[in-house]
Amino acid sequence: MTEKFDAGFRTAEHDRQNLRIIDSALNSGRINAEAAEYLNLVYSNGMDWFREVFHFLGKCLGAPKAAVVPYDRTTNSGINVKMKIADINPLESYLVQHRLDADPMRNQFFASHEKCQIDLSVSSIVTVIVGAQKDVNRAIDKITGKYYVEFQERVLETVKDTLGSKLNSRSLSVLGNSIQEQFAAKYVTDASAVVLDLISGIDKNLAVELVRNLDKIRRPYTRLCDVWRIKCLFDLIPQARTFIERMQELMPERILEIRDKFYDIKNPRNYRDAKIIINIGKNGTVVPMEIICQVRKFFEAEIKTHANYESIRSDTLSCDVYKEQEASDYMEDGVWQYNLMIVECLEDLFERVGWNILYSRDHDISMFEGFPKDCKLYYPQKVMDSIRSKLSLAVENEIFHMTQVPAKLTKEQENQIFLFMARFILVAAMPYLKKNWEVPDDNMAGKLFNFVMKEVQRYYKK
Repeated sequence: MTEKFDAGFRTAEHDRQNLRIIDSALNSGRINAEAAEYLNLVYSNGMDWFREVFHFLGKCLGAPKAAVVPYDRTTNSGINVKMKIADINPLESYLVQHRLDADPMRNQFFASHEKCQIDLSVSSIVTVIVGAQKDVNRAIDKITGKYYVEFQERVLETVKDTLGSKLNSRSLSVLGNSIQEQFAAKYVTDASAVVLDLISGIDKNLAVELVRNLDKIRRPYTRLCDVWRIKCLFDLIPQARTFIERMQELMPERILEIRDKFYDIKNPRNYRDAKIIINIGKNGTVVPMEIICQVRKFFEAEIKTHANYESIRSDTLSCDVYKEQEASDYMEDGVWQYNLMIVECLEDLFERVGWNILYSRDHDISMFEGFPKDCKLYYPQKVMDSIRSKLSLAVENEIFHMTQVPAKLTKEQENQIFLFMARFILVAAMPYLKKNWEVPDDNMAGKLFNFVMKEVQRYYKK
């Protein structure tokens, strides 16, 4: 038996096992036919869907820059074993190194040593972790557990919002209890049919409005978007956003959802990433693939919280405040470490300002033109305008002043330099959940970073 046949045989047998588990869940009443149909779609033909995953990577990032290697989830690292294409299958995780050719940060940050040796401080390399197919039992647990509970809550909220002005509180309470009993008795996905069956004598127009509102609620099984998934690790947030925008340009018709949470401080675990759901299905079928974009520093912090996260995730019906706070603290440390790297990058930029002046003299073209790339996914314009105004005033009053430059600068030139640096901070740094954190301010980079981030925190306090 060849390796290629062995990988295909193992995957096909695993597909059959998945379908048996789904069929068992259907026959036992744990899920209904509608959910089973969806699960059968995403859990059959595993090798075909896995090829689509790698096809997507090639289309967006080009050929790998190094051999594909197995990924060990226990050590969160690649195993130094070169793999053949025939070895790759959806039952195991892999690590692939690509390069983001459109990277606006490329070659901007580097350290120069003796004998002209150059070390890149920020790399254009994207580390891609291709996850194994999600365990079907865990998927069923999700759509009958956490997702199902949240679906019920949304149904009850919608009924209350729609009928609240027409029914008294006691009638609403009785109706709510009846709805919960129906959801507990069997797995329900068609909420409007169940709710209407429990209401008698409802006005026709009100019934139409209620059905319309209930049908807008996502059914629990449709939230299962991570059967096929990859994680992309970048050095800096602007790289991740460049990747997202590139996907929007290349395949707008395939993108199902984009969620950018790099600046999110409302999540109780303080989690920061971006998530894109794309459709890898064919001929009108929708098969979602989840792409998580994360920065390396934050990924390192996430690894420390993995056991904590598993504990929180396993208990879907209660909230351990202490564990949530512990996870948040770990993540805040990840934000802190990442922002320290941003300050180092900012310091590199300040050291190169002199070269920028020499090269752009009399040509009105900056070396940094187009860097960092304009991005549609950051703070509102009013925040940018407020910082621009306050920073210009600070430059005018010489609170910020360039000293190590090869030529005398006008106030306007100084203002442009500091505005450029502030823009880099806004595009690249993450806001803090804790309001009082500051980086060391023994240099201009640290002082400017703290100035800008204080203004950002003012925005979040509102």
